[in-house]
Amino acid sequence: MARHTRWEHPTLGPLTDDRLTVDYRVWQRKHGHRFSSDDVVTAFMAHQAMPSPATHIDLGTGLGSVLLLLAWKSQSVRSVGIEAQLASFTLLLENVARNGLKGRVRTIFGDLREPAVLAQATEGFGVFELVTGTPPYFPPGKASDARDRQRTLARIEERGGVEAYIDSALQVLAPSGTFVLCGDSRAESRVVAHLATSPLQLVSQCDVIPRFGRPALFSVWTIRWRDAVPEAGAEPLQRPALAPLHTFTLRDVDGSPTPDAARLRVFSGFDKSAE
Repeated sequence: MARHTRWEHPTLGPLTDDRLTVDYRVWQRKHGHRFSSDDVVTAFMAHQAMPSPATHIDLGTGLGSVLLLLAWKSQSVRSVGIEAQLASFTLLLENVARNGLKGRVRTIFGDLREPAVLAQATEGFGVFELVTGTPPYFPPGKASDARDRQRTLARIEERGGVEAYIDSALQVLAPSGTFVLCGDSRAESRVVAHLATSPLQLVSQCDVIPRFGRPALFSVWTIRWRDAVPEAGAEPLQRPALAPLHTFTLRDVDGSPTPDAARLRVFSGFDKSAE
């Protein structure tokens, strides 16, 4: 569907009105950070891992794309979204309201690394059956800043990367819960190293390839509690052999959408004929 500017927001500038699912629509800044395939794949993998969670928290939820996708897929889930960037949080509030989710979704403006913010998130919920997070891809100094501040904060780890998201998930994940984390594929070693001495373990990894024959662009890691905590000072492990590695390819060699891409359309309700 073509994007059209529908609202000149007084502080956010021009917004576009875009379909997220067949039923849900979102406002996005025309020249700011926008949802993309990493959000949709994250929600898809989270739904595969836990189709009907009672509770869900999305860390660094941005404008709400992962949270809203999962709320649409599971109409009984109660959700919390934490976002520290004012422009994105403003859009999150608008998008939760316009899709009629105020009764099921709590929104919190704050830094996911702050204990007080996590404590606020768990009030009335306890811990969460499903935790998701899509941290920025690049450490400071490893990529150029975007001209737009919202886009910069979505790209650069000014408030922490995969390690911070893992540490926060530790505080809010239920004993039988699942944590689904998305990040730059080059961060795999960081994820594995940080999990190696934590009570969490990698269950599976999905590498997402933008076009057949090209390297993976981002990965989605499914993480759960382990049975035994590694000893302090233990050497970081390589990706465990028992953690299956999958690939998900979005475009074929000629640029046409793949069956994997069709699965995402079905997941979002756009192409039931492909089921």
